[in-house]
Amino acid sequence: MLDHLVYATPDLDGTVAQLRGRGLPLSPGGQHAGRGTRNFLAGLGGARYLEVIGPDPEQPEPAEPRPFGIDLLTSARLVTWAARVTSLPNALVRAGAAGYELLGPVPMSRRRPDGVVLEWELAFPPDGDGVVPFLIDWHGSPHPAESLDHGVRLESLRAVHPDPGLIARRLAAVGQELDVERGDQPGLEAVVSGDVVLR
Repeated sequence: MLDHLVYATPDLDGTVAQLRGRGLPLSPGGQHAGRGTRNFLAGLGGARYLEVIGPDPEQPEPAEPRPFGIDLLTSARLVTWAARVTSLPNALVRAGAAGYELLGPVPMSRRRPDGVVLEWELAFPPDGDGVVPFLIDWHGSPHPAESLDHGVRLESLRAVHPDPGLIARRLAAVGQELDVERGDQPGLEAVVSGDVVLR
């Protein structure tokens, strides 16, 4: 089940202003302490949302590279998507049994502006091209979409990849589906409320 889209940027404030100008009601999410990032979120209908993530100028430079290749970006990009699972350990076992070993679990947390601390775990595909989702288990934390404005909707999400058959097998290993077309370079495209295209 699609949990959220990840739109990474080297200039968080500039990208948020630009997306708000296109009609996306982004709200502050919070800081990822120690990782040098913070995010803004917009509901996409149901239990789905858009995460816009970039460097946090209020934090010192992190000891490790920021996630999602943020340090290497020259412009904002739809870098990947997250699929929600109810048991990350079980999902890792199923993927491994299908011959697809994910990296994790990785514990994460952030404090919302209202002070509530969210805690979750992630597991990442080893390939890193963003077409196969990473997995997220929210455990008992409130889901971010519950408190977001859902004035926009996710109309579609599709991918391109040089080997759609390979991606189909990897998606099956993590229990997910996605429309994948053949293309020269891996990539994602999301259409939000009919006229906002994120790539």
